[in-house]
Amino acid sequence: MSNRKIASRRIAEGREVMRLEAEGVTSTAEVIGDSFSDAVDMILESSGKVVLSGVGKSGLIARKISATLNSTGTPSVWVSPVDALHGDIGLFQAEDVAVLLSKSGASAELTELVRALSSRNVRIILITGGVEGSLARSVDVILPIELEREACPLDLAPTTSTTCMLALGDALAVVLMKERGFAREDFAVNHPSGALGRRLTMLLSDVMRTGDQIPVVRSDASFQSVILEISRKRLGTTLVSDDEGIVGIITDGDLRRSFERNTHPAELTAAEIMTGEPMTLPASSSAVEGLQILEKTRRAHLPVTDESGRVCGIVHLHDLVEAGL
Repeated sequence: MSNRKIASRRIAEGREVMRLEAEGVTSTAEVIGDSFSDAVDMILESSGKVVLSGVGKSGLIARKISATLNSTGTPSVWVSPVDALHGDIGLFQAEDVAVLLSKSGASAELTELVRALSSRNVRIILITGGVEGSLARSVDVILPIELEREACPLDLAPTTSTTCMLALGDALAVVLMKERGFAREDFAVNHPSGALGRRLTMLLSDVMRTGDQIPVVRSDASFQSVILEISRKRLGTTLVSDDEGIVGIITDGDLRRSFERNTHPAELTAAEIMTGEPMTLPASSSAVEGLQILEKTRRAHLPVTDESGRVCGIVHLHDLVEAGL
């Protein structure tokens, strides 16, 4: 284990790195101007895709920005400038917009790529810290990053600069998302799998227990019938109904309280044990909403209703957890 002095030094150094990067992002935010809006217009007006490219660490950031654009409604691809110059430039079409990343604004590979793209009439946006560099004179829109120095103690390794590029790319993606009116439903379509997709798309109707799986007794059912129904359906609860529909719910806790409060609990009916007017949600509600309500109210069971308001299912907290929510 590190001694206290060494640990304190490391903590201070780590905080300094984050401080420098945060300052870079703040400074970059302050220099966002009309060119940012021009870049948004250029992409919105394009009938093609956005092609991201960069060299080294900037290329890795370009790849991430491309992925963010794709997931938020702006079709995008990433290509290495070296690969583009050796055949892959064919993916660029006249209606596309290129977004290039270069800290210095003088990357030889990007300079050659820009020269090759000029014959294809591809419009170009440059994210750079070198607004006076050679690339800046050959592109349509410049999005500057502003930083005092890299967080690297040698002021060499791309750290603050790549963080600023990433933040600026995220800003571009989010503004485009808003301009397109990209909604939660659209996001769900782009994320059909995994935990995120399930949280966005799963409904209570997808996980609820239906038909004979629903524990239910009449309001005049005996104490013994209530216990048998709870045991048979293995949910730790039963709904209570009369001719008008569901009127209550009985949980294991209600049974325990009936023993505590009554000398002869076995003589009670379901109506005398139940908790009335149970909380319900429509089957069309999101499963996440059901989970949030159960967690907030510290309950384990949620009756689910159909379009007419009648109970058509029941969900247990464990059902939602097992579904991956």
